[in-house]
Amino acid sequence: MPKSRTPLMIGWEAARANAKPALIIQALMLALAISFYSNSTIADALRNLAEFKRAHGLMFVVCASVFAGAILPEIFLVLFFQRGRPQIGNLRNLAFTIPVWGFDGSLVDLLYRTEANWLGDVATVPVVLGKICIDQFGYNVLFAAPFGVLTYEWKNNGISMQPVRDLFACRHYRDKIFPTLLATWAVWIPLMAIIYSLPLALQFPLFGLALSFWVLLLTYMTNRFAGKVEADAPIALAVAGVETLKR
Repeated sequence: MPKSRTPLMIGWEAARANAKPALIIQALMLALAISFYSNSTIADALRNLAEFKRAHGLMFVVCASVFAGAILPEIFLVLFFQRGRPQIGNLRNLAFTIPVWGFDGSLVDLLYRTEANWLGDVATVPVVLGKICIDQFGYNVLFAAPFGVLTYEWKNNGISMQPVRDLFACRHYRDKIFPTLLATWAVWIPLMAIIYSLPLALQFPLFGLALSFWVLLLTYMTNRFAGKVEADAPIALAVAGVETLKR
């Protein structure tokens, strides 16, 4: 990492550069949450989605995670950055992202259900704050951020074992996990406040709406760590997508 780019700066740059799309997805989810409590038509549609999720269980969770975290972002890259022309690199990306996000989504659903068992399936301020703390400062710090960085660095390094060895180094956490956490918190703390204000059955479906954005942001962060995005290049989600295809 260049000396001029500290971990704090990288995390801040990623959060700042993606502020507009983050605000858009946050506003969309806030509108859905408000509509759930104020609009009977939207509420009925969301309840139907919740019933569909309950009926199909883990299959719904995995399929929704794969679509939101792997397929939809890849479609976005093909349409907007490859002029609608699929490439072999897209298939390589999917071979990596489909199992990663299918696994990650199943863990997130398990986390939501566990939190509901511990704290209750109610949208009171103490319960919502408690779930945010467990999610963002427990699960995210100890597993989600290290796992996300590890898997993408593993891919960027040609399935090398070096990222696994680096995972247990304090410098690795300081230089790579910490800036990822900063970007994560800027995006996900407001989103989790919205998600946890809804009934348990709706929490994972709304998580899926935000997952596509997060995949692009995580791709940007790991490409910066790998030196695939120049320090003085425009910091944008488009750069992350283009650099992914160049690998």
